[in-house]
Amino acid sequence: MSIASDNWICCQIGARENYAIPRALHQHRQLANFITDAWVSPHSGLNLLPKNLLANLRERYHPDLEPASVTSFTNSLIQFELSQKLQKTTGWEKVIARNQWFQRKAIKVLKSISENLTHPPILFSYSYAALELFKFAKQQGWYTVLGQIDPGIEEEKIVAQEYDKYPQYRGNWQPAPNQYWQSWQEECNIADAIVVNSHWSRQLLEKTGIESQKIHLIPLVYTPPETANQFIRIYPESFSQERPLRVLFLGQVILRKGIVAVLDAVQFLEGYPVEFWIVGSQQIDIPPHLQNHPQMRWIGHVNRSETAQYYQMADIFLFPTLSDGFGLTQLEAQAWKLPIITSRCCGEVVKNGINGWILEEVKGEEIAHLTKNILENPDKLKSLINNSNSLLDSNNLNLFQSMQSCIR
Repeated sequence: MSIASDNWICCQIGARENYAIPRALHQHRQLANFITDAWVSPHSGLNLLPKNLLANLRERYHPDLEPASVTSFTNSLIQFELSQKLQKTTGWEKVIARNQWFQRKAIKVLKSISENLTHPPILFSYSYAALELFKFAKQQGWYTVLGQIDPGIEEEKIVAQEYDKYPQYRGNWQPAPNQYWQSWQEECNIADAIVVNSHWSRQLLEKTGIESQKIHLIPLVYTPPETANQFIRIYPESFSQERPLRVLFLGQVILRKGIVAVLDAVQFLEGYPVEFWIVGSQQIDIPPHLQNHPQMRWIGHVNRSETAQYYQMADIFLFPTLSDGFGLTQLEAQAWKLPIITSRCCGEVVKNGINGWILEEVKGEEIAHLTKNILENPDKLKSLINNSNSLLDSNNLNLFQSMQSCIR
């Protein structure tokens, strides 16, 4: 039997990339089924619950997929999460349990779907929750595409080195167990094609020994909200203690995201008119003098829908990651016309000196040096805000065509 390229099945935990891949396939009438862990449509009874309950689940929906064939396990997910809490399951044990739970539920759906197929479909699933799905698919003669969300085990080696270097920030971090990586290696071996979002990811996957011809580079697609398109960014003539330069760090407060370099930069910039805003869940131990530093604002975790206000209020976006599969926040920041300071270990969004700056090394000294130059030359910021990146307004057609190329 030949593969039907108009017969994609997508499996996805969470709202990763704002459902970009199933949305693109559906728009071009290529999505047969979308299977996800939770889906809370506007007419769901869950919306009647108090807003502080199930806050994250309220964002598990996209109107573009309203007409699509969507299967979700929302009630089962709630039960699963409650049982994990009662059992006090945390860390990697919980991550692995959730991935396995999702695959068990999804396979039941795939079995039902398979009974009515006339052509083998293409099964897409994201990494770490794909192995059992792919095993089933290959038994049926289906084509399999793995969406690799990060650079894999080589990334963990980079992170482990950072924790060895800075044990005082360790917090609750633990490396993934062997079971996690063994399962991933099997996913990669079974997959007919592997999608990565950056040259950085491709480089680290090839270093692991994954066949180069399997790997397809598809940068993330992001469509800015209309409010961002209409937003006008205004900078002061100069920065002062009354109106400091606002540097935004938005993401998990972990060593992988380069937070040590950020904390070092704060200390190099003591007394300068600079304020660092840290938005994201704190997962490492922060020294008290930095927790209470007058030039730092610790916002904590916010939902995706709440991030816009911080992009609007900031002057610069700081993304000094040690390793990321792409870093969608770069595109979000650029949508809000924010110049970006980033590392080389992620998606290629920044063009040095055009729409931001690329750090030669992720070090506090480098961040501080760039920041001081900005303070001395504030007009430079104004010249950067209108330089848009071609990735920023990529459309679903580009993404769809790229996904189709994986099966040729």
